[in-house]
Formats: sequence, structure tokens, C-alpha cells
Amino acid sequence: MGSGQPYDPNLNPVLRHRYENTLRLLQERLPAPARILDIGSANPLSEHLKSIGYDVINTSGDLDEDLKQLDVAVDAVTAFEILEHLVSPMPLLRALNAPLFFATVPMRLWFASAYKSKTDHWDRHYHEFEDWQFDWLLEKGGWHIVHSEQWTSPTGWLGFRPILRQFTSRYYAVVAERATEFKK
Repeated sequence: MGSGQPYDPNLNPVLRHRYENTLRLLQERLPAPARILDIGSANPLSEHLKSIGYDVINTSGDLDEDLKQLDVAVDAVTAFEILEHLVSPMPLLRALNAPLFFATVPMRLWFASAYKSKTDHWDRHYHEFEDWQFDWLLEKGGWHIVHSEQWTSPTGWLGFRPILRQFTSRYYAVVAERATEFKK
């Protein structure tokens, strides 16, 4: 998370807005008690999913290098704000073993460069996507998109960028099914 903002959605309006949208999207299409492989380490959102009845398994380590942990039986895989941190998301997308995939990614903004933490060398974005680029990546990775939507990222703060964030889409959310013709 940039700008020193807290990871607690109760203290961070940007995070709260994303969590609310993400939960709505997931609960509409995959109600609890579904079993989910959540790409990335345990976080406040995955912990909240557990608290409302989902069976959540988180990954760990470098997913550009280690894909063995993806081979588990689940109802769906989630990747909320994680694929942009991978050098190459394609091997991960092809290795996923689930019928459904839920993902959110940051969209490329014309008025801001890609996020790069000044203090944490892991917290960087190798990719920020335009919607068509992410669609194409998923299709090449063996997924068929069944739903997508874009979200703004209102902050309530003053300034040129916060005003632009009121109406410029910042996040892209996708629900996809494994393409029937895809073979691992």
C-alpha cells in the first residue's frame, strides 16, 4: 500500500472501498462455505473471508519461482491485488487448478506512474494493466472471462490526483472460468 496508508480497511477509505467491492463480487458468485486458494500471504481480507465462513488457503513465498503449492483441490482461486507483483503471471495462470478464478488488478493510470515502494523491495508493481491487456493475459492463460467491472478509488483527500481518482477507474475485477479447451 503506498503513501504510508494503514492496511486496516477500517482506517483506510481506499482499502475499505476495494474490500467492499471485492466481497460483493465474491459473495454474489461463490457463497460461503466455498474452499478458496488465495494467492498471496494471509492478509486482512483473507482473514475476513475465513471469519464469514470461507475455507481459505493462502500461498507463501515467491510465486515466480514456486508453483507447487498451487496444486490443491479448491472451488476457486482468488488473486486480489497480487498478479501485478509477479514478473510473469502467465506460468501461475496456467498452473491454477480450479474451475473459477477471481482477480483484481490495478489499472494503468495516465496521471500516475506504476507503484514502487521506497522501503520494501517486494512491494512493487511490475505490471499495471489496461483492461484489454489483462483480458488477453487471462485468455492466453486458459481462462474465459464471465464477468468484469472497474472500480474507482476515491480517497476524500484534496489535490489534483485525488480529484481524478473520484471518476477514473483504478481497479479492474474479473471473474473467469477455466476454458474447456485448456490443458495444463
